[in-house]
Parts: sequence; structure tokens; C-alpha cells
Amino acid sequence: MSQLRKHADISDIMRELHAIVDGSIEAQAGAVGRDDRLYDISKIDFDKLRKEFERSPAKNTTVQSLKDSIQKKLEAMLRQNPLRTDFQRHYEELVASYNSEKDAVNIERTFVALLILAEELDVEQQRAVREGLDEETLALFDLLMKPDLEKGDIVKLKKVAVGLYEVLKHQLDAMQQFAQKQATRDAVQIAITNFLYDDRTGLPESYEPEEVDLKAQAVFAHILMQRGSGLHPH
Repeated sequence: MSQLRKHADISDIMRELHAIVDGSIEAQAGAVGRDDRLYDISKIDFDKLRKEFERSPAKNTTVQSLKDSIQKKLEAMLRQNPLRTDFQRHYEELVASYNSEKDAVNIERTFVALLILAEELDVEQQRAVREGLDEETLALFDLLMKPDLEKGDIVKLKKVAVGLYEVLKHQLDAMQQFAQKQATRDAVQIAITNFLYDDRTGLPESYEPEEVDLKAQAVFAHILMQRGSGLHPH
């Protein structure tokens, strides 16, 4: 469970695009020394960038840089939340289209589509704040969610996600090499299942027992992936 460093993965390409369109990207405060400013993609003038890109002599290079930067950002976001695969799927479709035909029209179309995807990724990164959660609890909330929940159940589900994260963080912090030991893996899986079944802390009554079991398995798989990849709660 790690905290994604905000905007870090697209900083380089944002600097390149800033060089193309002076003033279309606002540098965030706090830049010191060399030109290592970070850029907030929500402040980009996309229309201006599109127009300038049409006049750029290095369209392929710019698209490739943007494509690579988005891929790195996606990888980090997926490590945080495995349910962001729709963004990855959309990205792969754009890359496949770009690779299939690199004429001028398709290159410009891909550039615009990648910019829109980059903007969507930034919006997704802000979703935790909008939900009143942090990235770690948002991932659990998404894993525990099911379709057609009533508003009251959604409110309860957020509390479940927050409470479960606190329990897991406390338990995992006290363990050594959690993912490498069967006993500790079993202990964590049991803790997740018990928490989700508990009348005081668990999932809403609208969840059937088989659904609770599936959600417990999904949460455990997520925690195992996080710890197995060397990521830890902060």
C-alpha cells in the first residue's frame, strides 16, 4: 500500500510540451535549482496544445514520449488500485491504433486521444479526495463495491474500507516478511474474512455470504500483490 508520488510520471513530457507551447502549462510552485518543475495537467490548455502540435516538426517523437510517460503513470496507478484496468485497456487500444498506421492524421488523432487519457488519469487520481478517502482505502472501497448498492450501503462501505485498512495496516506493520510465510498469509486472510463478516464492522446486509467470501479473496489478493512487490503502508 504505497502513496503514488503525484504527477511524477508525466513531468518530463509536460516539460517538453511546455517548450512547445509557452505558457500553456502552469508550473507548480516550489521549483528550485535546475528545471525540474512538476506540472498540473488539469491546468493545461489542451486546445492550444493541439493547435501547436499540428505545427510541430517532431510529432512522432512527442507522441512516443507522451505514450511512454502515460504507460509509467498507469503502471504506478495500477499497483495502487487493480481496478483501474479500463484505463490500461484504453491505452493499449490507442497504442495499437498508433502502431498500425503512422500517417499524419493518425498521429495527430493519437496525440489528442493520449492527452485526453492523461487528463482522465489526473481526474482518477483525484477521486480518492472526492470520495473522502485516501488512495489505500479507495482501493479497498473499489474492491468491496458491487453494482446497484443503495446510498446508505455505499456510505457504510466507505467506513468498512477505512476500518479494514486500519486493521490490516496494524497487523502487517507487526509482521516480518508477510508474503513469504504461509502462517502470516493465513493470518491476514482470516483477519480480512472475519472483519468483513463481523456484524459491527463488516459488509452491508445486502451482501450474500458467497459475495463476502469473494470480496475477502479479492482484498487478500490485492494485499498480497502489494506486499509481494515490496510496497508497504505509509
